[in-house]
Amino acid sequence: MSSDHNPVTPLFSFGDTEKRPEINCAVLAGLNARALPREENADEQTMEELEALLETAGGTCAATVLQKREVPDPRTFFGEGKTGEIRLTVENTGADLVVVDNELSPSQMRVLTELLGVRVLDRSGLILDIFAQRARTREGRLQVELAQYQYLLPRLTGMWGHLVRQTASGGRSPIGTRGPGETQLETDRRHIRRKIAKLRQELEDVRRVRGTQRERRIKNEMPVAALVGYTNAGKSTLLNALTGADIPANDRLFDTLDTTTRTLVLSDTCTALLSDTVGFIHKLPHLLVDAFKATLEELTYADLLIHVIDGSNPDWPEQVRVVEQLIRELGAEDKPRIDVFNKSDLSAGDIKPHGENIVSISARTGAGLDDLRAAMARHLDAGLRRVTLRLPYDKARLLDMLYREAKVESVSYEDAILVTAVCPPKILGQAGDYLWNS
Repeated sequence: MSSDHNPVTPLFSFGDTEKRPEINCAVLAGLNARALPREENADEQTMEELEALLETAGGTCAATVLQKREVPDPRTFFGEGKTGEIRLTVENTGADLVVVDNELSPSQMRVLTELLGVRVLDRSGLILDIFAQRARTREGRLQVELAQYQYLLPRLTGMWGHLVRQTASGGRSPIGTRGPGETQLETDRRHIRRKIAKLRQELEDVRRVRGTQRERRIKNEMPVAALVGYTNAGKSTLLNALTGADIPANDRLFDTLDTTTRTLVLSDTCTALLSDTVGFIHKLPHLLVDAFKATLEELTYADLLIHVIDGSNPDWPEQVRVVEQLIRELGAEDKPRIDVFNKSDLSAGDIKPHGENIVSISARTGAGLDDLRAAMARHLDAGLRRVTLRLPYDKARLLDMLYREAKVESVSYEDAILVTAVCPPKILGQAGDYLWNS
């Protein structure tokens, strides 16, 4: 990150270390409403996932409240009665934070904070906090910082609530508090808009560099496979197992945010690049999807997608649906794909998923990795063959073609030009008369 950027810190700090030496204790709340789209609703599974996210961020769950109603309340989201129940739960448990599984509007977050008397986060805010803690590279920090500022901008008004708490009956601020508040609010808004514009420009520079690297890969005819999947499906463990990399691979959500690419030898004629990407999750904030476009656009340029699925998770069909929806949003739905059911050593069922372009593996134990390599080679080697050609000197022009369209490994000049190269079928058709066997 450039020198004028402050290091990325969590947008929502979990506790004041002087006043609260212990980790945050939170009440989790969710709403399941018929009026909401399916993917925006809360249920038992998404609430369990929210608790795992809270633990990843460094907090603990004190209690869980799940409500069902026809439509969200426009003011409090949950309605007055349920909001009172949540407040009572906060008081009884001593919680200092409420995390809502759904996405709240800025005004709903402001009202709930006032009514509950503790800090309120929605799911997007919690995920942003985790991303802020985990980003390591300059690109990752830029992307997280952009998403943070975009999330913060519409919520600035609530942060200036201390100026309008003593409101008159007409809902207007007391005399003497309006000018400074408005001035500071607009100053903050202008400052954040400038930061957003600058971050977008820096990410555009990153995108240009990535484009140059991509053109170099295409020129070198190096195929690319990209690992995609739900968070904690085992993508980093698989990258390590296939390539011998030493990427940290822990059993926690969003352990990998920064893209890692390693070379993978699939056969004696096929070497590919394998890229790890950030994991997907239910209700992944669109701000993050947009901010991480510089990274996620690698999926649209990959020659093959490796969709890693946690086969030991009973909710894997829903996780697959979430990943496939995001792949469609990124415009990569037509890419060739292999579905890799990971953690077969933990799966309870005797019947493993099977079929064309489906592989069952355990990245931890190594089971099934040879089958995966073979499946990847079928997609990526494109019929390549390593051959030795004996070219007469009057056919030396063919050597230029080999340098352009094949991978030349060695050249020696004897009574003829001996060339060892890895060639695609098209080149073999044109130079097949000069194949040399000795």
